[in-house]
Amino acid sequence: MASAMNHWTRIEAALEGRAVDRLPLSLWRHFPEDDTDPGKLAAHMVRWQRRWDFDLIKFMPSGTYSVEDWGARTAYQNAANGARAVISPGVRRAEDWPALARLDPARGVLGQQLAALRMAKAELGDGAPILQTVFSPLTSARKLAGERIFADMRLNADMLEAGLRIITEVTIDFALQSLACGAHGVFFATQCASYRVCSAQEYLRFGAQFDRAVLNALKGRSRFDLLHVHGEDIMFDLVKDYPVRMLNWHDRLTKPDLASAAKQSSCLLVGGLEENSTLAHGDAAAIEAEVRDAVAQSAGRRLMVGPGCVLLVATPAANIQAVIDAVQRR
Repeated sequence: MASAMNHWTRIEAALEGRAVDRLPLSLWRHFPEDDTDPGKLAAHMVRWQRRWDFDLIKFMPSGTYSVEDWGARTAYQNAANGARAVISPGVRRAEDWPALARLDPARGVLGQQLAALRMAKAELGDGAPILQTVFSPLTSARKLAGERIFADMRLNADMLEAGLRIITEVTIDFALQSLACGAHGVFFATQCASYRVCSAQEYLRFGAQFDRAVLNALKGRSRFDLLHVHGEDIMFDLVKDYPVRMLNWHDRLTKPDLASAAKQSSCLLVGGLEENSTLAHGDAAAIEAEVRDAVAQSAGRRLMVGPGCVLLVATPAANIQAVIDAVQRR
């Protein structure tokens, strides 16, 4: 057993596959409605971290922040996970893609997220790494246009690509400004790298090349980068070599499991917990069993215990405490 560590040294040791005093741990959730107000969001993030003292702070802007300045209208419709929904798209015609504005991330809804981050960082300092949530360009494009984006992939590919280039430029600017505002890295989320969503060829053209452009722009500037691959039947084979240090997906719901992923990637794997059933409705014994199994699959190396995605808003505090207790016993 390693001697006592702080959040930073614990994560760094886990990243390198060295022994840790205990496994690093992070859980995250949305704060619906309040996440559209910079002051309220910052206050929630500070309270969340001060209450639970996680090793990693995933900053939690609303899930639609990246498209609202391009005209998408959104609302919270009581989703169990706290996510907002797009109720009116910002792109309605293929011709809208190349006409997207080159947004200034310091203004509008994007600027509000930077303001919230600055306020939270002023309170939390450097006690634990803070990762700003950044959506992949294709994920933002899908939120911006809705499911018609898949028709544009096949019928209006050049116009879609022109739009994706603009979205990528804005995403890079926003990510860099987030680092300047105090984030220590990014939580880079793709919701399209799934064989249920598009083909490998489509993702390589419309997804992966723009993902890599964002991540490559952060090299040498971001201390920690975490890739979140959302959904089932994910394209693990296409994303496992992205230039990131941490990797998160719904490992309890879809292949690969942690053991298989550990053989394919040298990243720090973040997962082991099922957020929609075990964490939301299970008991301490079920939570302990998932933590124990995650440790067994990874041999306790290059693992951060975490959920496959955001916790349900109604997740009991007792279950969050049960995760912490289980990790401390490992």
